[in-house]
Amino acid sequence: METAICGRLPLSPNHVFNPKPAGVSLAAAVMSLSYSTIAWAGCLSKGRVENVSYAYKKTSPADYMFRVFNALGQISFAFAGHAVALEIQATIPSTPEKPSRIPMWKGALGAYFINAICYFPVALIGYWAFGQDVDDNVLMDLKKPSWLIAAANLMVVVHVIGSYQVYAMPVFDMLESLMVKKVNFPPGIALRLITRSAYVAFTLFVGVTFPFFGDLLGFFGGFGFAPTSYFLPSIMWLIIKKPKRFSLQWLVNWACILIGMFIMLASTVGGFRNIITDASTYRFYT
Repeated sequence: METAICGRLPLSPNHVFNPKPAGVSLAAAVMSLSYSTIAWAGCLSKGRVENVSYAYKKTSPADYMFRVFNALGQISFAFAGHAVALEIQATIPSTPEKPSRIPMWKGALGAYFINAICYFPVALIGYWAFGQDVDDNVLMDLKKPSWLIAAANLMVVVHVIGSYQVYAMPVFDMLESLMVKKVNFPPGIALRLITRSAYVAFTLFVGVTFPFFGDLLGFFGGFGFAPTSYFLPSIMWLIIKKPKRFSLQWLVNWACILIGMFIMLASTVGGFRNIITDASTYRFYT
């Protein structure tokens, strides 16, 4: 669902990597819109299942609380574009007459708009159709027509390939810089081929081995993405702008910091607890 044109600026004198083509991000955004539309339109066409229930699932208060915490982490993961926002803005030319914050702000508004029209119709219509029994992957609930579900899953693959490149770029940069500085590996195609292939293979192994995707989203969304989504921008703003203490801006930013830290801690704990609780039902490589 990423619409921004993502690229890389050299972070060290040894960095020689080319900017990421805009076409990859555009293709990922188009695929995201397409399979999201297929999902909610398919749910709308299918209608509500028999004996649909919108009641809360019967569980203990503690389990319910931890699963709510995990859901907060999943939301943080879903809106995790903040993690690469600075990387994107660093590639936008900026002058006093035309600061980069103006196109960046327009891009952020456009990205959130596309996020909204992808997420909310699927969530609302999917819950309307299947109630409390809705699957993590709504496409799994639709089942028919098989050709349309196959097309939607293919779109998911294309989207993930594109968005993976966006989020992995900072990791690629870190790994390649370490290889150059610590191992004296010469920069070039061989360096990129080895480090990037090894990282992709590692993440593929983890993704295939551990089938608890929903719990992992909450866990990683908590400690990995909640800080950049909720409270680190407020901390940076307070340090740079130094607003008057107890002013409205000061209070709002501190509220964001406190709420964000709570979300980070709660979703991390909730995701970790759910992984442990659900481990007995997991089957590796299924």
